Order: sequence, then structure tokens, then C-alpha cells
Amino acid sequence: MTTAEALFERELEIFRTETEAGTQFLSAYLAVHAVAAKHKAIHRLLNEAPLFWNTCLAGLQTASFMALGRIFDNDSNHNLGKLLRITENHPEIFSKAALGRRKQGDSPELPAWLPEYLRDSYEPTTRDFRRIRAHVRKRRKIYEDNYRDIRHKWFAHKVVSEQTEITALFSNANTRELQQLFAFLSWLYETFWELFFNGRKGALRPLRYSVKRILGSPLPKKQPRGVYEKITHEAEQLLRSASTVFWKERW
Repeated sequence: MTTAEALFERELEIFRTETEAGTQFLSAYLAVHAVAAKHKAIHRLLNEAPLFWNTCLAGLQTASFMALGRIFDNDSNHNLGKLLRITENHPEIFSKAALGRRKQGDSPELPAWLPEYLRDSYEPTTRDFRRIRAHVRKRRKIYEDNYRDIRHKWFAHKVVSEQTEITALFSNANTRELQQLFAFLSWLYETFWELFFNGRKGALRPLRYSVKRILGSPLPKKQPRGVYEKITHEAEQLLRSASTVFWKERW
């Protein structure tokens, strides 16, 4: 691969790990709360060790905000802004010619299937990148308006301490909105991955991100599609099993 291709692939992988980590932390935090609210026996179990569980939940909450900050803030070596700049400065990495070289790999001969594959592949345009940038700009504004100060002034640094300040800081925070932010970031990763590795155009589509809705649905027969589904079901299964064993032994 060219230097630009290698750089993009590296930054895309870092973006994936940050997005999945933040999604995992937030979903686990919300899942524990939701499962406890849904099952009285589990709620009672958590109250048997409240300090431990509050410590775990605080850690998950902090980690989710820190990951979100690393993604959106531009003062680090790896962030969403850097990933977007690579796509804008090196659009040639998404060309059919570049895709063909990546698909051919180290093979000395052109695979017989590759010409037809490339004919059907999608080569993104300047308009596509403008559309992606507009989507990112919209979500960045949400982060900056509602969550950046929470991350900087509460989780990363102890800037506020008075209860009135803390209440004001969290006044615009919304768990549904946070879930939507991480769902968008997951879509963005998939879009770039499909363009770069498969030459396929992605479309912004609804993702099942709501922890409550996931818990209200039966367990999927296939492997859960996203980390938010997997961690939610795992949390419920673990807490229900632990609750059953605990109360059985207790009584």
C-alpha cells in the first residue's frame, strides 16, 4: 500500500477501537441500570454490595466520556478530525485503481474475478465526502454543546465542585443522545471500512442502539451485530445467573 493508504488504515483501526470502547462502556453502564430496574431480584442483589457496584458503574461512565472526548477533541495525535483530513487530502486511496491493487495484494497475476468486481465497485465523490463531513459536523456540535464540558470539567479535571455547578453541567446530558452519538460513530467506521476495503457505498441507516429495546427483544439466534447488543445481553445473562445462584444459596 501507499503511505497514505497505510496511514488511513492505521487511523481507521484506532477510530474503531475508540468507538467500540466508548460504546461498550456506555452500553454496559446503561445495561446494569436497566436490568436492575427490570428484575427486582437483581436490584436486591446489587444492593448487597452497593459500594462495589457504584464503583464499577462510575468507572464505566467515566470511561465512556473519556473515549468520546478522545474521538471528537482535536488536541490529540489520533482523533476523528485527523481521520477525515486523510480522506480529504488523499481521495485517491478510494479510487478503483487503488482498490484493485489492495485486492490483488501480493498476487503476481490479476485475479480473474477482479475486473468485474471493480466495474461494480463504488468510487466516492467529493459530494460524498462533503455529506460525511456535514454529518460529522452535526454530531460534533452536539458533543461540544452538551458533553465536552462534562468530559473536561468533571471527568478529566476537577473544575467544578459546587452542586449547582455540577447540576448545570449535566443539565443537557441525555442518555438517548449519547447512544445515538456512538451509533453514528459505528456507522461512520463501517462506511469508511466498506469504501476502503470493498468499494461499497454506505448509507446512513437506523441502528438498534437502545439498551431498553435490546433487552426487550429475544436473544438473537445469530451473533449480535454490534458491541452494544453483545454487551447488553451479556450483562443481563450474567446478572440474572448471579442473582439466581445468590438467592438460591441465601435461602
